[in-house]
Amino acid sequence: MNEAIQSWVERIRGGDVRALSRAISTIEDQRPEAVALLKALFPHTGRARVIGMTGAPGAGKSTLVDHLAREYRSQGRTVGIVAVDPTSPYTGGAILGDRIRMQAHHADSGIYIRSMATRGFLGGLARATTDVATVLDASGKDIVMVETVGVGQDEIDIVRLADVTVVILVPGMGDDVQTIKAGIMEIADIFVINKSDREGADRVHREIRAMQSLAARKDAWTPPVIKTVASEGKGSVELAAAIAGYEKFLAQKDLLLKKKISNWRERLLEMLRESLLQRLLTERLSETELSHLAAEVAGHRRDPYSAVEEIVASFSSAELESKNQ
Repeated sequence: MNEAIQSWVERIRGGDVRALSRAISTIEDQRPEAVALLKALFPHTGRARVIGMTGAPGAGKSTLVDHLAREYRSQGRTVGIVAVDPTSPYTGGAILGDRIRMQAHHADSGIYIRSMATRGFLGGLARATTDVATVLDASGKDIVMVETVGVGQDEIDIVRLADVTVVILVPGMGDDVQTIKAGIMEIADIFVINKSDREGADRVHREIRAMQSLAARKDAWTPPVIKTVASEGKGSVELAAAIAGYEKFLAQKDLLLKKKISNWRERLLEMLRESLLQRLLTERLSETELSHLAAEVAGHRRDPYSAVEEIVASFSSAELESKNQ
């Protein structure tokens, strides 16, 4: 490890906010030194609890995250928050900024908040979110909360990152539809009915329980349903207790390691796909060739299946020749 990276790592672990912010920007922008930095930080990770907060737009996720962070701070725990926001069509940056969310916590050194743009990445998470969570973990944060952009059923990617996944629902937003979505139902370790002072909260609760009775989880955990009114700060204590209850369940059943292994298996496959695709596009298939191929397929002069087979075969042959030289 070179001295610059080592110094950077030490500053991050020492609580230097500027070093932490610079590290996250480096990862988001995919700068050359990002991988070396992540390699150096990874041995210092594994202590933070990663909590995923997901749900439909308008569910009040940001307000709930804010109050949950306050609750953890009252317990003396440090918090890192990654808020994944929609991407601006003009700048490519996050439409909602951390400057808005940080106003209430700007004087608290125990909380670090960062907004990230999805940059068009499906699944409710920015591509670099996992790596940013790794940096926050290495910086010594006890809790890392990841708030997804809120794109509905597609945002199940959060389950590959979080130790605990909290799904937030609200009355009056197509309640029977949002609770039936199988993907959302399956990823929830804890359900939250936010804005529970509204009419229909009890009906959402009954629907969740009805769905749970139809399909038991493999780990035999029954996700609790917590009612909150985030705008008034109600329910954050109960939510923190429910999260602690699930953590205790995982520890008792020795399931946390199994869950992390499953998450990292998916993450490794994703990293392999990205790395191999990048190599293929860099070494074997130029942008011009790709456009030409796309035109041939669109004009039905070639079928896409044979084209992909040929590209993969040529890439494999090139790798074999390289090894034999």
